Amino acid sequence: MANSMRLFATMLLLAMLVMAIGPMRIVEARTCESQSHRFKGPCVSEKNCASVCETEGFSGGDCRGLRRRCFCTRPC
Repeated sequence: MANSMRLFATMLLLAMLVMAIGPMRIVEARTCESQSHRFKGPCVSEKNCASVCETEGFSGGDCRGLRRRCFCTRPC
């Protein structure tokens, strides 16, 4: 009898804990971007842009805009 009461109390506590936490949502991180300070000339190769941005401490880079500038990206 004591074991069944202990099991019931444990199960009730777990159920309350799960309900208190609720459904979890996956949140996607925002991406911050900044124009590269070291990239020179028009941005033709995304791979070169990303490499230069990695030397600046960013996680990647993209060629953007009409004037084809290199913009470095990282999670905010």
